Amino acid sequence: ILPHWTWTPGQTIDVWAYYNQADEAELFLNGRSLGVRKKQGDDLHVMWRTVFEPGVIKAVTRKNGKTVLTKEIRTAGKPAKIILQADRSAIKADGTDLSFITVKVTDKEGNIVPDADHLVCFTVSGPGFIAGTDNGSQTSLESFKSPQRKTFNGLCLALVQSAGRAGLIMLRADADGLQGAAISITTK
Repeated sequence: ILPHWTWTPGQTIDVWAYYNQADEAELFLNGRSLGVRKKQGDDLHVMWRTVFEPGVIKAVTRKNGKTVLTKEIRTAGKPAKIILQADRSAIKADGTDLSFITVKVTDKEGNIVPDADHLVCFTVSGPGFIAGTDNGSQTSLESFKSPQRKTFNGLCLALVQSAGRAGLIMLRADADGLQGAAISITTK
């Protein structure tokens, strides 16, 4: 279900739902059904056009009348903290292996704040280093090797590389006005 659900009240929003293991999708806004949609022909998604109101938007996909998947997105509050999520918590201590750490700026409930653009500063301790950072913005002029990165749509990425020794790598992420976060990566 795309995009996020943090807009200006009264704004008209196109909501897209992608599915491939179901026959149909139904969209709910704050518990009210906005209707059922089915893909036609070679369509990859279905769409609803609705007026934004804060709360919860939920897509339910069904196959033969049985629920396959439910996805909810909540309206985000003010930016409050950083959440770190590693694609792998253990990497090889060979000096080349990487862990990709997703950095999310969230509200106090853990909802991604889609308009957050905080400068996140990274520090590493242990047998590793920051191999690169990115945020997905095609207009960003920041160096990929920088130990800091501005979030884009509330997100950025840090790549942590082993330094060729076994041990525990600690990555810390901090930004002004936000509760920082730390994550550990084991090298073996």
